[in-house]
Order: sequence, then structure tokens, then C-alpha cells
Amino acid sequence: MTSDVTAASTLALERRFPRLAGRLDRVHLTTLPTRVEPLRVLGDALGADLWIKRDDVSAEWYGGNKPRKLEFLLGAVLRRGYGSVLTFGPLGTHHGLATTIAARIIGLPTMLVLVPQPVTPAVRHALLLDHAYGAELHLATSVSRAALVAASLVARETLAGRRPLVVMPGGTSPTGALGFVNAGLELAEQIARGEAPEPAAVFVALGTGGTAAGLLLGFALAGLATRVVAVLVTDVIPPTHARVLRLAARAWRLLSRLDPDLPHPSLAADRLTIVTDQLGAGYGAATAAAEEARQRLEQLEGVRLDSTYTAKCAAALLARGAAPASGGGPLLFWHTYSAIDPATRIAVLPEPAQLPRQFQRFFTP
Repeated sequence: MTSDVTAASTLALERRFPRLAGRLDRVHLTTLPTRVEPLRVLGDALGADLWIKRDDVSAEWYGGNKPRKLEFLLGAVLRRGYGSVLTFGPLGTHHGLATTIAARIIGLPTMLVLVPQPVTPAVRHALLLDHAYGAELHLATSVSRAALVAASLVARETLAGRRPLVVMPGGTSPTGALGFVNAGLELAEQIARGEAPEPAAVFVALGTGGTAAGLLLGFALAGLATRVVAVLVTDVIPPTHARVLRLAARAWRLLSRLDPDLPHPSLAADRLTIVTDQLGAGYGAATAAAEEARQRLEQLEGVRLDSTYTAKCAAALLARGAAPASGGGPLLFWHTYSAIDPATRIAVLPEPAQLPRQFQRFFTP
């Protein structure tokens, strides 16, 4: 591992709670803090005070919410000597691609166990990038089948002396959530410096729940009254309100073991709202509202969204901002889609015929 990857860096979490400094297993993968900016044109059009947290540029190698989680998840490699990484997701998983690239940065191979989703050009592009960055691809027909495939791969890797680090879908775990506990405290620092007002609510896409749970705890530890509005984008084991709150509580317990003096903030149920009316026909299925939101953000603010996650979240933000009685203070859109195309670091993308045979059918007309 190179020193620039593993070098220590100061986090907002460590600045707020100095006893945590040096106690968190972390691979330095991000470029922090990310910017917080007003969405002036869009806000003026809606008569709302709108802001954006630019996590789409959270790292040089990949953007979005994945690098924040992965630098804590892959931190386990530093102390525990894993020899490979195994994770899961739908065919076009951004998490799987980001994990593959991040693991490659620290010198580890990645295995991806993928389940079906609607096949779009973006999904095909992701599969080609997975292969280009060295992922070992495996297709499972269902979530239950994916668990069986994963168990077989864990056994194979362990017998070969490459004990795999298993990363849950979306990087969602108490450890992965720490990336967004830190992010919540990072935003609090920016508010204190006058870079943005304290939002009444932060809108974020809700896939597996780790981002929302981390922000919920981060805001509470920072003493912010900001509520988390999590916009559901998946019907594949969708996280419940109670599950997100439990994950936030588990992340607090993890931190409190490292710092017994860590405050125990209230994680009241009313600090989290889950919006379910933007899902449409299911995970990966486009909606008219999301497409309209995607076009408006790009045309008015120059911000690119994806149709699966962030466009649906933005649609909920715009619906709230346009509501006659919305009021209640500034609203912030937490941008979790990568603005960085990893294809720019690949000389030539592979041809579909170079992928494992079971994936080649997704490229036929």
C-alpha cells in the first residue's frame, strides 16, 4: 500500500471528538470537505431556499456517497489482513464498481455477486467498467441465490489463503455509516463557518439506509435540528424507518466503544422521514417526475443526476419546495451520484464478448 493512500487525515468526527483521533480504522480515499452551495436558479424558480452538498465529487477516483463509506469499510484491511473483497448489488451497482476501484487502489481483488435489474445503457456501462477494473463477476438469479454464491466464494477464497472482507450491499453497516456520521459533522462545521444556513431538512436517496443513518447520527451529535428526509428508491428489501434508526444507534455504540465519553444524543423517530411516493414501478424503473427533476437540475444548475437514485430524490425535493405551504426554512439536497466517470482512466473499454458468458446476454438487442 502506498503512503498517500494510508496517510492519516483529520476528520470532522475527530475534530469534534478528539479522543477518536487515531482510533478509527480508515483508508484515506476521499477529498474532504465537499462543497455546499446554493441552488439559486432552481430555488428562485420555486420560491424556496435550496442548497446542495456536492458529494458527487467526494474523491478524485470516484464521487458520490460510496467513497465516504468505503474508506472506513476497507480500513479493516489494514489491521486484519484480508486478501480480497466480496460484495453484492444489482447489475448496475455503483457500490460494486466503487468497491472494485477502491479495493484496487489498496491492492486487493474484488468479487461482485450481482442480481437482475432493468437493463439500461448505464447498467451496461457499469458492467464493462466492473470488468475493466478487474472485478470477478458472478450472476445470481435472486437475493437468496446471491447468498449461496457468496458463501461458495468465501469458502474458495479462504481455502486459497485470501480471506475475503465481505461488504454488505451499499456498504451499509455500522462501520460504513461512520462515513456519513463524519459527513453530518462536516456540514455542521460549514454551517458554523457561515458557508450555508442550517437546513430544516436534508433530502437523500434511500437505498440500503447507511447514508441516512449516518447523517441522522451526525446531525444529532453536532447539535443540529436538521431532519433527514430519506427518499425510497428500492423495493428490494427496502429499509424501514425502524431499521434506519437501529443502524444509527449501532453506529453510535461502535463509536462509544472507542470514546466512552461520547455524548448519547436523542435519535427521535421524528428526526427521520421516509418518502415512498417517488419509487415508481420499482428499483431502477424510470419515473416522469424523476426525469423532469433530472432535466431541471442539469439545465438550471449544471448538476448531473442518475435516474435510479438521485433523480427520484430530487423529485421529492422539488415537490416539497414547490408546495404552497412548504415553508420551514432551507432545504438541502445531498448529492450521492458520482460526477466522475471512471471510464476516463481506462484506455479502452472491454467489448461485451470479453465479459463472462452469463453477462453477455445483457448486451444483445
